Amino acid sequence: MTPGLDVALLVGAGVLLVAVGAVRFSTRLGVPSLLVYLALGVLLGEAGIGIRFDDVELTRVLGFCALIVIIAEGGLTARWSMLRPVLGLAAALSTVGVVVSIVVVGVVVHLLLGLDWRLALLYGAVLSSTDAAAVFATLRRLRLPPRLVATLEAESGVNDAPAVLLVLLLSRAGVEAAHPWWYEVLLLGYELSAGAAVGVGTGLAGRYALRRAALPSAGLYPIAVVGFTVLAYAAGSLLHASGFLAVYVAGVLLGNSRLPHRQAILGFADGLAWLAQIGLFVLLGLLVSPSRLDAAVLPAVITGLALLLLARPLSVAVSALPFRVKLREQLFLSWAGLRGAVPIVLATIPLSLRVPGADRLFDAVFVLVVIFTVLQAGTLAPAARRLGVTAPAEASEILLETAPLERMRADLLQLEVPAGSRLAGVHVDELRLPVGAAVTLVLRDGVGFVPGADTRLKVGDSLLIVATAGVRDETERRLRAVSRRGRLARWFGEYGEEPAH
Repeated sequence: MTPGLDVALLVGAGVLLVAVGAVRFSTRLGVPSLLVYLALGVLLGEAGIGIRFDDVELTRVLGFCALIVIIAEGGLTARWSMLRPVLGLAAALSTVGVVVSIVVVGVVVHLLLGLDWRLALLYGAVLSSTDAAAVFATLRRLRLPPRLVATLEAESGVNDAPAVLLVLLLSRAGVEAAHPWWYEVLLLGYELSAGAAVGVGTGLAGRYALRRAALPSAGLYPIAVVGFTVLAYAAGSLLHASGFLAVYVAGVLLGNSRLPHRQAILGFADGLAWLAQIGLFVLLGLLVSPSRLDAAVLPAVITGLALLLLARPLSVAVSALPFRVKLREQLFLSWAGLRGAVPIVLATIPLSLRVPGADRLFDAVFVLVVIFTVLQAGTLAPAARRLGVTAPAEASEILLETAPLERMRADLLQLEVPAGSRLAGVHVDELRLPVGAAVTLVLRDGVGFVPGADTRLKVGDSLLIVATAGVRDETERRLRAVSRRGRLARWFGEYGEEPAH
């Protein structure tokens, strides 16, 4: 190897390990990890170690690649049973809410900062998208009602698509031939609907293929799933549709398909998303010029206050009009619209297209994200308690891991009995598994044994179940039903059709 490559690998590995360790450090301090990663990038840059990096186009391309992975992970981990009741509200926040936010921020920035309308609206468009990485990482540490969590996660997964399209539209305005407003509206509608269709098609194809193809290695399933999500983005982009929306929709379909080795898939996607976040934030920290940030503080504060106190609450209020959303929930949704790497990545679009004033836009967005991420993320838990939107502790959903046994035309299911599950206390024969399925092994306190019909399950038990391919789905449904409602699940009308909220 060449010395230059060795040094690059050394620095890269060091940054990666420091970033991984910083997650624990930032969690203890309550500081969002993205700020630590941004700080690492700044320290490596021209104001720190001295690495000079100013390739805006490369940053935009790598940023989009990272967002594909982050959004895919968000879709894979989203539960359809939680998303379905809030799809309307999330869609309204991601479309109507985005437009309202752009207009409000644009008007305020135009009046107070004296920017021309195109640049002022670009400020609003760049900041209109909540950040998937920031939302997923922050909300999953809080104890909130499933409806609120699902709304915020679905919004952050979907609103990137219209935000990207509107930023591109405003960045190219005056450069390319202008079209009538109704043409742009129709184009936006086509790109969103076509993107969703591509995501559905890719997700269904992936589900069909992976549930029927017994791959020779468990490690191939996570790679194949990520491949399908990237395929969704590429196919959507080639059809001039929204690739980001296609990724999220495909991720949701694949994540709710009960694929073989599902937990391995989710673990791989989670690790890949962390890697994407680390690389993205460090890269954005490298790109920024700290010497220019002083002049960006005032515009950032003014724009951030307009976004936080006017644009976000108004966009939530308008989007929630057709839905029954309580006032305190609207207030929390307004406060929890976190910004992170996505606005900074979007700010590289006008920068790469050499839009006048784009450098000041990028600096202001960078400062805004740092200041308001600290302000909002650190106050989400107190805000939830003050508004009364916290949720009591709930029993966790059982985790079923499936591995195909190709020659036997059967599947091996593994599950653990979590705290709060009604499986605890149930005898093995009371599981009433379908013919063709049987509990073959129980691991308890590190000791494995073959259970009898009268073996009573306990919290923490790990079960190994063999089921023929024809009854696998029925077996999973029965186990989920008993976990929720106990041995009398069917009497209560519980059939385990969908994961619990």
